[in-house]
Amino acid sequence: MTAELFENLRLELRRGCLTVAVLAQLRTEHYGYALRKALADQGLAIDENTLYPLLRRLESQGLLVSHWREEDKRNKRFYRLSPDGEMILAQLLEEWQTLNASLERITTGGEAGVEQAEPVLERKT
Repeated sequence: MTAELFENLRLELRRGCLTVAVLAQLRTEHYGYALRKALADQGLAIDENTLYPLLRRLESQGLLVSHWREEDKRNKRFYRLSPDGEMILAQLLEEWQTLNASLERITTGGEAGVEQAEPVLERKT
């Protein structure tokens, strides 16, 4: 059960990370295979059965734009960030940095030298 539980939690953690990685990689235009290779070269392997549905979902959400183009005598679908995708990516990266800093403090016990924000208490009047 422990191995199965770990695997489920690992996949859950990975899903959100893949979305951010794909959006970040698509600041530069890529077709599917080239995108998979670029991600794998940077240590983030992604299966075709995960990548292509993710690309379609991100495009349907308006975060990507795509077009067909012939390259090497083959038609390939090229993807890149849309203007909305650029804005969402910036917001996600900011959120990622905030979460990462918080997790770092939590998992290390709040290391010295790291400023921690004071909790904000709402005043009821």
